[in-house]
Amino acid sequence: MKRFMLTWVLFILCAGTANLSLAQSTVYTPATDLTLVGKVLPTQQVYHRVDTADHPDMPPAVKRLLTNSAGLAVAFKTNSTTISAKWCTSPRTTLSNMTAIAYEGLDLYIKKDGRWQFAGVGRPNGDCTEYTLVRNMAEGEKECLLYLPLYDETTSLEIGVAAGATLQPLNDPFQKRILMYGSSILQGASASRPGMAYPARMSRAAGLNFLNLGLSGSAKMEKAVADMITTIPADAFVLDCVPNSSPDEIRERTAYLVNTIRQHHPKAPIIVIPSTVRENGAFDQEVGKRVQAQNEQIKQEVAKLQRSGVKDLYLLSYPRQLGEDHEGTVDGSHPNDLGFDRMLQQLQPQLLKILRKCDLAGR
Repeated sequence: MKRFMLTWVLFILCAGTANLSLAQSTVYTPATDLTLVGKVLPTQQVYHRVDTADHPDMPPAVKRLLTNSAGLAVAFKTNSTTISAKWCTSPRTTLSNMTAIAYEGLDLYIKKDGRWQFAGVGRPNGDCTEYTLVRNMAEGEKECLLYLPLYDETTSLEIGVAAGATLQPLNDPFQKRILMYGSSILQGASASRPGMAYPARMSRAAGLNFLNLGLSGSAKMEKAVADMITTIPADAFVLDCVPNSSPDEIRERTAYLVNTIRQHHPKAPIIVIPSTVRENGAFDQEVGKRVQAQNEQIKQEVAKLQRSGVKDLYLLSYPRQLGEDHEGTVDGSHPNDLGFDRMLQQLQPQLLKILRKCDLAGR
């Protein structure tokens, strides 16, 4: 019995020493000491996109969604061979049409041969998680970009590197500020992970800072939201809010949104994106008619504004929608990664052509 007790005590001591050694092998730094990329406006809670206390008249649903960390990323450089993270999110439950990684996890990219390349994810495990994103890397300094959760509120984040390794802020890798206001599709549903949301993909591809103001189900061009948008410093404005707005709302609200932006940002291009196809509209006739009516209405409103003298106002198009095989969505409404890829093949060239015309993108 005494021998058993002695063995058990020795086991506990050894295990404790091993755990202490493991804990000491990773040194954590608050992400607030590094570079936050994709921030829309200054906020008291650093991982919120807009301080809703500054805009009390906005709808409650919009206020809640602005606490989501969609589009935010942390830029840093390190010579560590491993990168870990500790983060906490709210107790919200993952949506059924999203992966847990996209909803409340992390997504790490590292620059390789001049291009941002996927390196690893942080898989959430409860409200607070510690996770090794990548290990066994080669020696040498690496430029890193860590995307935050798309649909949850991030309350804390720390980046971990090997003891003795360096960890420093990286200058914002993206230029200009292109504000994107839109629906759940813009916010990131239903990409597989945070870095696959289409504004993030365009940022990495074009080197431009596409700011994610996606408001799932709530991008309806309300006056209070339009007034808030005009306070955002941006070089261009992309409006992808047609999917959430009824034809009547499009008719009643588009002019105020566009004219208010133009009043406060006289030289910024304003780019409108129509609603992408709803695959469930192939059989649900009401859905199909609604999308058709939305797109016809936004076409009319943009044309009226252009005729009224609004300059640098553009309407993009989806000539091929999400493909002829009808496999581009998760649930009939929200693109999967394949659907987002097909979206970008059509939208990105149109967007960049306009931004180059306005001297906001490289040739």
